[in-house]
Amino acid sequence: MAAIVVSWASTLVSASASRSSSSSFVLTRLHSSAVLRVSFGVAPFCSRGGRLMAHTLARAALGLTQPANLEVSKVSFAAKEIEVTEWKGDILAVGVTEKDMAKDENLKFENSILKKLDSQLGGLLAEASSEEDFTGKAGQSTVLRLPGLGSKRVGLIGLGQSASTTVAFRSLGEAVGAAAKAAQASDVAIVLASSEGLSSESKLTTATAIASGTLLGLYEDNRYKSESKKPTLKSVDILGLGTGPELEKKLKYAEDVSSAVIFGRELVNSPANVLTPAVLAEEASKIASLSSDVFSATILDAEQCKELKMGSYLGVAAASANPPHFIHLCYKPPSGPAKVKLALVGKGLTFDSGGYNIKTGPGCSIELMKFDMGGSAAVLGAARAIGQIKPPGVEVHFIVAACENMISGTGMRPGDIVTASNGKTIEVNNTDAEGRLTLADALVYACNQGVEKIVDLATLTGACVVALGPSIAGFFTPSDDLAKEVFAASEVSGEKLWRMPLEESYWESMKSGVADMVNTGGRPGGAITAALFLKQFVDEKVQWMHIDMAGPVWNDKKRAATGFGIATLVEWVLKNSS
Repeated sequence: MAAIVVSWASTLVSASASRSSSSSFVLTRLHSSAVLRVSFGVAPFCSRGGRLMAHTLARAALGLTQPANLEVSKVSFAAKEIEVTEWKGDILAVGVTEKDMAKDENLKFENSILKKLDSQLGGLLAEASSEEDFTGKAGQSTVLRLPGLGSKRVGLIGLGQSASTTVAFRSLGEAVGAAAKAAQASDVAIVLASSEGLSSESKLTTATAIASGTLLGLYEDNRYKSESKKPTLKSVDILGLGTGPELEKKLKYAEDVSSAVIFGRELVNSPANVLTPAVLAEEASKIASLSSDVFSATILDAEQCKELKMGSYLGVAAASANPPHFIHLCYKPPSGPAKVKLALVGKGLTFDSGGYNIKTGPGCSIELMKFDMGGSAAVLGAARAIGQIKPPGVEVHFIVAACENMISGTGMRPGDIVTASNGKTIEVNNTDAEGRLTLADALVYACNQGVEKIVDLATLTGACVVALGPSIAGFFTPSDDLAKEVFAASEVSGEKLWRMPLEESYWESMKSGVADMVNTGGRPGGAITAALFLKQFVDEKVQWMHIDMAGPVWNDKKRAATGFGIATLVEWVLKNSS
């Protein structure tokens, strides 16, 4: 089999150079030793080299839609050790717990920072917070315009009863980003009312979470809107959490991961008439070109997949006018051999109609099925960050079997039998259970790369959403060690995972009378039987985990993608590199 190894044309190199320049990380030491300043340029997905994606003939007639070229938002972060009353700018945001809001018998703040601010404001902060009924509960926020400080506004952001988690501090940053966007603020400072009890390590992780949250809270995907406001936030000062080279490193990490999360969000947000399998492969190739010192890219077409006997994957792709593209990016460390080899496998259905078992009726969410490639967005977003961070000692394979699940005379029918690349036969009793069919061949391919651990991510079942709701992903693995590794990474990233059982007795419902297996069981335990199906295509010597992210891939309230999984995958890879 002769794979197509992507070579970078001069136009792509030029585009990549432009993109790299526009999103570069600029670090400048200011004169004062108590200040660390970092500039983050988070470039929207569409602005790489002028255009997001080159249209192909196959989709040129599909709405004539192209994402807009938006101005790159550049935010400069500075870590400072100064008195809050001396800070000057548009918004001074204070993260407060419910305990911080306690007042004495004279209705004065007991917290030292709030007391200083209130004294400078002549008691107006305490008075205004009472009138606004602000108690510091999580999710509460109020921005007040009070005279008497160098800042034009003072914001109080609630952290709940206590604040010690990544989620809490990232939420603080997101709230500040949203407030800055609403107020069209240019300069913002963030301080915790109580930071005295934080260890040096906790201060580093807290500053990282705040910076990441601010960038994500500030970001809004306006590429497909005819009009949008230009970003105005230029600088964010983080007060009271220290300075120094370690913090510098953490802020750089926050930029890399946040930029990758935004990239992943934009992939998922892009409609199926723009983001086809070919374009997803093109975006993967761009990732490799931006970090060509550590990445190689291999893109397989349908004929090459046929040579590899990927009948399960090709059966799903057969009905679409947009041909499948099998994506394989390989990261190798810049120096020294890899101690461990990992694979990240993402479901890459750029649109899922359900096939002949078409999605119909209330709640089928067919209009949202552009997000069925959320697993591939997590994998490619992680690849983008890994290419920037360049961890030593680890080799990582990023694998996506990209295609569409459509309806046509050439399409897969209910009752058809397909043969996967490991020789196992599958009776297709439901064409809407297509993701697992594509993952089957992707998992076999991953095992053939000689990896020791595999994590696959997929928007696989509605059953997992029913079980865990919209905010928590379920994960399945026979390996306790891998479960501990990934769960520890998720605790650092703040993304919510819950281990689900691999109940082997449920496999009885997946047996076929005419093939090795069917692709769906009954309604009970649907997420479990889906995971058991995937397990049939993983080498027993390989540690494997399946993450069903159908719930947290999408934020219904914001009607937009979340970028779920990227931060956890990056953390997991880094833990394996150390």
